[in-house]
Amino acid sequence: MTAPLARVPCTIVTGFLGAGKTTLIRHVIANAKGRRLAVIVNEFGDVGIDGEILKGCGNDACPEDNVVELANGCLCCTVADEFVPALDAILARDDVEHIVIETSGLALPKPLVQAFHWPAIKGRVTVDGVIVVVDGAALAEGRVAHDLAALAQQRADDTSLTHDDPIEEVFQDQIACADLVVLNKRDLLDAAGIEKARAAIADALPHRVKVIAAADGKVDEALLLGLGIGTEDDIGNRRTLHDAEAEHDHDDFDSFVVPIAEVDDPAVLNARVRALAENFDVLRVKGFAAVAGKPLRLLVQAVGARVTYQYDRAWDAAEARKGRLVVIGLKGLDRGAVTRALAD
Repeated sequence: MTAPLARVPCTIVTGFLGAGKTTLIRHVIANAKGRRLAVIVNEFGDVGIDGEILKGCGNDACPEDNVVELANGCLCCTVADEFVPALDAILARDDVEHIVIETSGLALPKPLVQAFHWPAIKGRVTVDGVIVVVDGAALAEGRVAHDLAALAQQRADDTSLTHDDPIEEVFQDQIACADLVVLNKRDLLDAAGIEKARAAIADALPHRVKVIAAADGKVDEALLLGLGIGTEDDIGNRRTLHDAEAEHDHDDFDSFVVPIAEVDDPAVLNARVRALAENFDVLRVKGFAAVAGKPLRLLVQAVGARVTYQYDRAWDAAEARKGRLVVIGLKGLDRGAVTRALAD
């Protein structure tokens, strides 16, 4: 009698925009210790920036072909059309030992976890655990993301909205499904700030989970992979704000891609990106730029007015040195004005 095949463990990494999910996964790939990984990256927008960041890791633990990008919408909304075919493609590779899924920052984890009960999935993969990455610096300031006071007030004034604060609801639904919470950006916090951030997480947690403080997503892969929880078997007990809804959408958010010409000085681009949070309802900016005289791509990531940039890899000889930034913000964001602001 043939023994049943072991199911491949799958770790779901979720969290709000800019919390540091991609940085954490890059660290896991770099420290996989011989484990063969595959990654599914779910974008919210037209261009797979996060997938490009992960493909730039250059690590044998997760070769470029093992990074699958799903950029046609939120994974929890398109699970049937997008997720199952992606899994089929990955599982066709016999050497994959662990799958990591990076959800969109706007995704609700529960519908995705529930999909692991589907006949096409159930016998082949299991949810090793749901990791929620949170922005510790923002939580210490009383927000789930950086500098959203003006946005929160604008949304409170809009009486046509079903939910007063949909961003808070996304955060709460993510936390409700967590098996482990990574309190990221602790390097930006003092002891009092860390305690405030932990208290904010505790207030949102409906069940006991461990909270790990980290800087730059540097968490030992042994703490993230191999949890063996089988979250799909318990997901029915994790109550979320959207349990009564048959489906959800993201009409409160918008995203678009802005082409970026080669820049002479990264600090100038930094200032333009930082100004977007001050002048527009921009939540998140991420992407790449080419710098004159530099052979490496400039990786740009911003949460509100907090901007970081670094060189990540050399431009390939066959690719054009063309930059692009994904801008994510409130629905109705003035694309023309934002584009001009980045080009000025």
